This record gives sequence, structure tokens and C-alpha cells, in this order.
Amino acid sequence: MSDAKMAGRRPLKSRDVPLFRALAAGLVRAGISPNAISFSSIVFAFLAALAFWGTKSGVEWSLRLHWLGAALFIQMRLLANMIDGMVAVEGGKGGPTGELWNEAPDRVADAAILIGAGFAAGGDVLLGFGAALAAVFVAYVRALGVSVGAGQIFIGPQAKPHRMFVMTVAALALAAMPASSLPLLKIALWIVAAGSAITAWRRLARIAAFLRERGAK
Repeated sequence: MSDAKMAGRRPLKSRDVPLFRALAAGLVRAGISPNAISFSSIVFAFLAALAFWGTKSGVEWSLRLHWLGAALFIQMRLLANMIDGMVAVEGGKGGPTGELWNEAPDRVADAAILIGAGFAAGGDVLLGFGAALAAVFVAYVRALGVSVGAGQIFIGPQAKPHRMFVMTVAALALAAMPASSLPLLKIALWIVAAGSAITAWRRLARIAAFLRERGAK
């Protein structure tokens, strides 16, 4: 069984990238705790939200920087989410509260980024809150699967990496053409919201199938 499955973690090929492995090893040597790295993801998420909010400045060069900043901080949030597990598992620095602080900051980070996008230029506040709520529900369903014995279910189409990919692409596209007449950010938020609903349904169906199979034994 792979290390990722043994630790109940999302399987990610990027964990094998030498640069990321070296970064994790460096953080282990520096004595940085996995929990601290987990909480740093909240900082990056709020910086992404502030960058989204800053796109309302109206100055073109500033718009580009803010869109690029949003994309960068979203990716930094994801990097922190990956590195904390590498430090905890591969680095042997996991503690008794590791599972708790690995998950809780994720929910705050998801909400901050998606709500922040709702307040951005071309965004929609209600849609941002709706996408955030849908994302949190997807994570809740995954936790529900664990609680009933079905294990971690990471299927998409809008699991966390997919949600952040959509928002990153939208931010980069708007950095390249900030004056675009296309409602790119609203489209991205709709993709996240609708895709999260589909994802939650697929996970619920998987859990239900597991419970029926277990009940038939």
C-alpha cells in the first residue's frame, strides 16, 4: 500500500518532485512543525482574498498585479497543504493533533479564497459565498465517509486541487486580459459551485454503496 493511502492522504504525484521533497526536508531540519505549515495556508488564502479584492482598484497595471498575486497565493496555499503532510509523514514530525490541524485550516482557506473571489472585479458576492459553502460541504461529505468506515473519498470533479486549479486559471487569464468582456470569474465560480455539487453527490453515492454492501454481509 502506498504511503499516501496508509496516511489517509490525497494521492499526489507532485510529492515526488525533487524540489518539493528538498523543501520538506529543509523544513524538517529547521524544526518547523507540520501544524505551523498547515496554518500558513490560511495566511496565503487570505492574501489571495486580498489580492482578489484589490482588483477593484481600476488601474490596469495594478489589476494585473493583483490577479497574478491571487494566482500565486492560491498556489502557495496548495503548496503548504502538500508540504505539511510531507513533513509530518515522510519527515516523521506528525503529532497527536496533526489530523485536526491538517483539515481545519483547509476549510478556512477554501472559504477565504472563494468568498474573496466573489468580491473581486467581475465577481459576484452571493456566488462566492455559494461556491465556498459548496466546497465546505464537499469536504464534510469526505469526512462523513471516514466516520462511517468508507474511508477517504477524494473523487472529483471539484475536489480541492480542482477547485484551486479553476480559480488559478481564471486569475491568470484575467491578468493577461484584465479588460476582458467575458465574465471569467463568474464562470469560474459557477464551475466550482456546480462541480462541487456533483462531487458531493458522487461521494455520497459511493458512501451509500459502501453502506449497502456492508449491510448485505
